[in-house]
Amino acid sequence: MKKIFVLDTNVLLHNADALNVFADNEVCLPIDVIEELDIFKKDSDEKGRNARSAIRMLDELRARGRLGEGVPLEGGGVLRIIMHTDVKGPLYLSPEKRDNKILMVAYSLQQKGNHVVFVSKDINARVKADALGIKAVDFEKQKVDIGRLYAGWKEQLVKKEEIDGFYKKRFLEIDVKDIFPNQYILLKDTMDEKHTALARYSLKKKGAVPLRTDINDVWGIRPRNMEQVIAFDLLMDDNVKLVTLVGKAGTGKTLLALAAGLKKTIDDHAYKRMLVSRPVIPMGRDIGYLPGTKEEKLVHWMQPIYDNLEYILTIRKRKEDIGALINSDLLQLEALTYMRGRSIPNQFIVVDEAQNLTPHEIKTIVSRAGNHTKMILTGDPYQIDSPYLDSSSNGLSYVVEKMKGQGMFGHITLTKNERSSLASLAAELL
Repeated sequence: MKKIFVLDTNVLLHNADALNVFADNEVCLPIDVIEELDIFKKDSDEKGRNARSAIRMLDELRARGRLGEGVPLEGGGVLRIIMHTDVKGPLYLSPEKRDNKILMVAYSLQQKGNHVVFVSKDINARVKADALGIKAVDFEKQKVDIGRLYAGWKEQLVKKEEIDGFYKKRFLEIDVKDIFPNQYILLKDTMDEKHTALARYSLKKKGAVPLRTDINDVWGIRPRNMEQVIAFDLLMDDNVKLVTLVGKAGTGKTLLALAAGLKKTIDDHAYKRMLVSRPVIPMGRDIGYLPGTKEEKLVHWMQPIYDNLEYILTIRKRKEDIGALINSDLLQLEALTYMRGRSIPNQFIVVDEAQNLTPHEIKTIVSRAGNHTKMILTGDPYQIDSPYLDSSSNGLSYVVEKMKGQGMFGHITLTKNERSSLASLAAELL
């Protein structure tokens, strides 16, 4: 029996191409979804762009027939716009609310004996659908299993002679299943767990190679644990063009990325400048609504970046302040809103709080990278401000799973809080 998928508006606002992912089933859009798309199409953010894209797609589908009667989709299914329902719903559902009108379309179709699935990014809407006896699901095309998110490293038990040989020859041929390029391996002696070696898998050499030697002190920042050592090894390697640093607050994600960027830009001259950005939450909201110049508007959103930069400059005992670095064009702070459409070559780009981006927004940002540009994405998948994203559907988690296995990609999940003893205690107990 074919299914009828009734889509909530937020599904199309999240991914305009959602109409084509339901195989050979029927996709139904209540007329209220079209009304809501019309409201959002005026917005300048990602939701507005997706609304306009979905409307254009519907307009193109009109050439295949009448939308009210059903038109064929690319995946083999059928799309139908439903204008009204002829079944009255439970009295406790207010018919004045547009969300309830959309739910009533699903309820009406199910009352007629159809196998109906209500698809929504809104948890509350899914709860109400379930209460009505309608099967409700999240849109999961771009979801990952956050519980099994790629960590970036693994342990491997080896013989003592192999570890000794690795230190001597600086290479170890290994046969490890499910190993990815730039994945790190903690080699452990089978007889003595304290006898270890940290290595990195090289796809080119088909084996384990040692880490860089210039990562013990990067602009005054010293790694405090194995995960931070791995992070610096990835950040300082120009051949790794995309690096993701995932971890909870206090694990050092942003601090490590900024220190590496300053070292690469100012000391090594490997890049023209370091560009630092983070989503103006929600992403795409024009910071012109705030008073002042562009730089003054950015101070509010970029304060965590300023804090980390001031800390690094204090440790480094540099005479320059942040303003001097910006004036010298070595450092640029930018809102993600203004990165769309640009091509950014020869820069070290740090995008903080990337967990607040959708998979499509991540694609848009990463595709801005020009020749000889390195991009760093940092964030905590469990600390999300967007109402329609979660730890499994956000862009940061998505890019980690999709990019693993690529030679120019590296990732590490940081788990140990190094901010302070109080921060560690709070993270553990609260």
